[in-house]
Amino acid sequence: MAERDVVRVASGQGFWGDDLDAPVRQVEGGPIDYLMLDYLAEVTMSIMQKQRARDPEAGFARDFVPLMERIFPTCVEKGIRVVTNAGGVNPDGCADALVEAGRRAGVAHKARVGLVTGDDLMDRLDALLADGHELANMETGEPLSSVRDRVQSANAYIGATPIVKALQGGADVVVTGRSTDTALTYGPVIHEFGWSPDDHDRIAAGVVAGHINECGAQCTGGNCLVDWWTIPDMASVGFPIVEVSPDGSLVVTKHAGSGGRVTRASVAEQILYEMGDPTTYITPDVIADFTTIQLDDLGNDRVRVHGVKGGPATDFLKVSIAYSDGWKATGTLTYAWPDAAAKAQAADRILRERMDRLGLMFDEIRTELVGWDSTHGPLAGPPPADLPEVQLRVGVRGRDRASVDRFTREIAPLVLTGPPSVTGFAGGRPRVQEIMAYWPALIRKDAVQPHLQVEVRDV
Repeated sequence: MAERDVVRVASGQGFWGDDLDAPVRQVEGGPIDYLMLDYLAEVTMSIMQKQRARDPEAGFARDFVPLMERIFPTCVEKGIRVVTNAGGVNPDGCADALVEAGRRAGVAHKARVGLVTGDDLMDRLDALLADGHELANMETGEPLSSVRDRVQSANAYIGATPIVKALQGGADVVVTGRSTDTALTYGPVIHEFGWSPDDHDRIAAGVVAGHINECGAQCTGGNCLVDWWTIPDMASVGFPIVEVSPDGSLVVTKHAGSGGRVTRASVAEQILYEMGDPTTYITPDVIADFTTIQLDDLGNDRVRVHGVKGGPATDFLKVSIAYSDGWKATGTLTYAWPDAAAKAQAADRILRERMDRLGLMFDEIRTELVGWDSTHGPLAGPPPADLPEVQLRVGVRGRDRASVDRFTREIAPLVLTGPPSVTGFAGGRPRVQEIMAYWPALIRKDAVQPHLQVEVRDV
């Protein structure tokens, strides 16, 4: 394969629920080589696991399948390859649905689907614990055995290697489970340029490219602090495209004529997103030093990124574990002027007194007054006397489902047995939801990597 001068990897999805038309605009709006679609977050894995518990054929991003049916012909015609973690906790089911979507879209015998499995550790969990892998909580140090009976899912964050293998096998669309977000971008770049595993600086640059890409329009003007009110045409915001060169330098841009803005400030904001220690951004394939990043604003929605340094990867992979942790419910009422905040506070006191009298048991009760203190908490200061309205939002969580269920029946009575000028209960009784808590852990790579499998299927 002849080496390209540049590889264009476009972001089409920053999270499950993002702009449904953004991937369409990316494949139709101008030249790109790859489309990466990032669907997963820790909370998303929990949602998918709950869906699969109800339906064994669920557990992946179902929005992805009709999207691909829509863009498959264009991708095949233009030679655009797609890399996604839409497989969630059921990548095999996602790949099956994708093959059928490709046939409906008329690309049978014209495309291949790559499937990466092996990140799911659920079936191996007891054996791993027996072999001495404690899977201790990275934040508390507790061993997983303390919640083992409540674990619902366990997935290791995999890196670029299986993605590269699938692309080498001829896959036009690669579906993974819990891939790291950044690998969806730097995997294709490694494949195209043939970077070796010890080429730490260039792979680290690919990680930076992936970090810039992973949140979609957040680096092209969305959720942007700097002069946000001046950013043009956000209704048709352009999603980012990273143009990566063989030396690891890259340019962040977007399709000409699309909305939004790419500037040094917008890119820098995204680089700082979810940042811990900037010198040690750990991925399965490399450790990137974000303090070495250099940014040059080239104008015309183009920002050059260069100078990135990296070091050897660790011997561990991160594991995302979800476990059942009780039940929760949230109820709301809205109180109007005059004395809106005082009425809401009084309603909260009445509600708590009634729940105490009933002997309801909760691990936590949280009250917010939306419109006054829900964003800034104590920093909001005392409520202004002229607040036109405020929403009382009360949430409870606990292991006793009966208590949580009874809470949902104690909100409505406040309409006639609490302070005046109340509204906002037309939606009915709050819904009880199971809590899926997050348990981050580490595991040695040699316990996961031998079990990773790559399969390429014809459409």
